[in-house]
Amino acid sequence: MRKILRFASWFAVAGLAWTAGYFYNARYGGELSWLRIMYEQKMAIASQVQAPHRVLIVGGSGAHYSVDAGQMQKTLGMPVLNMATDGPVGLDVILPAVSPVIRPGDIVLLIPEYLLLLDEDGFGDRSGQFGMAIGKPGLGNIPAKQLAQDLLLLGVPTLRAATKSTLDLVEKGRLTGYYSDPITANGDPIVINPRIGKWWQLKIDGSISPHAAQRIQKFKQEVEAKGATLVLGLSWIYGSTDEATVKNVRTTAETLEKIAPTLYDKTSLNIKTDASLFADTHYHLNPNGRKLRSAELAQKLQEVLDKTTIPPIPQPSPTPTP
Repeated sequence: MRKILRFASWFAVAGLAWTAGYFYNARYGGELSWLRIMYEQKMAIASQVQAPHRVLIVGGSGAHYSVDAGQMQKTLGMPVLNMATDGPVGLDVILPAVSPVIRPGDIVLLIPEYLLLLDEDGFGDRSGQFGMAIGKPGLGNIPAKQLAQDLLLLGVPTLRAATKSTLDLVEKGRLTGYYSDPITANGDPIVINPRIGKWWQLKIDGSISPHAAQRIQKFKQEVEAKGATLVLGLSWIYGSTDEATVKNVRTTAETLEKIAPTLYDKTSLNIKTDASLFADTHYHLNPNGRKLRSAELAQKLQEVLDKTTIPPIPQPSPTPTP
């Protein structure tokens, strides 16, 4: 009997510890919690914006921190919403996560980082935990083994995260995170983080994986089934122009073009060699870079829309007169 009580006591303590860790990681304090909050804010914005046609920008942080949806909205004359989240969530989770707000008449502009395009299974470090945090466990059909591991880790804060939060409380009097800063009414980030380390040109060591190509093709079908239109885009990167990188990016672009219209500069392949346009990563742009990128993106998107027949928005059937 004592052994049973001892085990029950241990189980209760472990449960309380896991619950406290879950609250920190997923609800308030940890990086995942800020990502969840940002995602929910963006979904709320998209659910409130009513218009015959909208542009929804989808991707990871390379899209979130590289476009100015507000600027594009002024140019295109229709609502443009930045729905991008975080690359480690994984392509197979990012796409179904945004699907609920896609409506007939929408133009879905998917701009995936190479992190997403080169991945072999569509899942990242935050795939399972992100789904659980937003109340959709297993979103993206995550394998059961990975989901179980992610569930266990969801209640275990890392030492690095706990240390950062402690310093935040001491120095700032509040908890903060990479995605904790406010976003605009278009879903754009307000704060742009500067780079601390030295720059080096990013090399792309492979072309789009078969899985990524198949998943994007399937996403196109899902988007069209909702009466919307899919357009793709290559990310701007601060990258190398070595032969292998250029070949891999060109192959990726050609594969994407077979799926849907793809926006990119045919000469540079969106490989930028001017580090002054970038913020803290090879994908994230500073205000000047975002302005240039958004202007080019709006122009190229408009060119595609001028040639594309957007499906008509279905009208509700009239109520029969008795």
